[in-house]
Amino acid sequence: MMKKTKRTLITEETSLFHFKMKIEEKIQVKKALIEGELKKILNRYKGGLADSMKYSVFSGGKRFRPILVLCAGESFGCDCITALPFACAIELIHNYSLIHDDLPAMDDDDFRRGKLSCHKAYGEDVAILAGDALLTLAFEILSQASAGSGTLGKKIKAIEEISRSAGLSGMVGGQYLDIKASIEDLNREDYSSLVKKKTGSLISAAVRTGALLGQASPDDLEAVSMYAENLGFAFQIRDDILDSYEDIRDGKPFSPNEVFFSGRDSARKKLFTYVNSAVKALDEKSIASDELRYLALKLLEVRKHNGE
Repeated sequence: MMKKTKRTLITEETSLFHFKMKIEEKIQVKKALIEGELKKILNRYKGGLADSMKYSVFSGGKRFRPILVLCAGESFGCDCITALPFACAIELIHNYSLIHDDLPAMDDDDFRRGKLSCHKAYGEDVAILAGDALLTLAFEILSQASAGSGTLGKKIKAIEEISRSAGLSGMVGGQYLDIKASIEDLNREDYSSLVKKKTGSLISAAVRTGALLGQASPDDLEAVSMYAENLGFAFQIRDDILDSYEDIRDGKPFSPNEVFFSGRDSARKKLFTYVNSAVKALDEKSIASDELRYLALKLLEVRKHNGE
């Protein structure tokens, strides 16, 4: 067998680079579409409370969850415009949860994405109302989403999916487990349940909503559900690794997370395992979505600190 020449390898690497850039460009187009629609939605409202809502929504989020909605929808034949209201609703729900997470009675964080948390910028009372308003606005948007011929059933299923994932059985239930958890009593099984609900449920809702709006078969839905579950765990572990560097820098004790339980090196290995399992779930059912694969693989890009 002939050995590959250096020139051939460079050509292959260049092709791979351009392929990744092409996917990234598609994702950025979707992000811009989401940003534009969120501005259109929120700019209908004026005044102090609306300002606090905009402050939180437009504070630099990556729009990971709404992008998942659009990518999953496209994979099963749902165009971005149809999926867009559902994507934006999920992003508003996510941002409401962040506002409430930061409150003194919850995680008590003064900063979010490098800016003052909503309650520090506008007061605790306004922050509570801003979160409430974003949550209810999300369901107003869902109720008004287009339901053309033959799509009403899909719309109802999507709303049911989002409602369940955002509520007691999902994100809110996970937040309850989080505020009641203690380092002394929390074990790995409890932590996995917490992550699956608090972080994973809305990620799963995003992927499954896109699939439900499209032409996904029951087998397809099972596959993307497995993809999303693994993606949720990977997303949280990546955050745990990044948070561990910040805790060291700021002199904070480790909070109960994957790094706390098994150390940073083991957490990195688990991150790789979950990402690999997410991609494998798509491959086994031959679900063609370079963007969903890319979004999973991108989670492996954990910045190294302190010479690591």
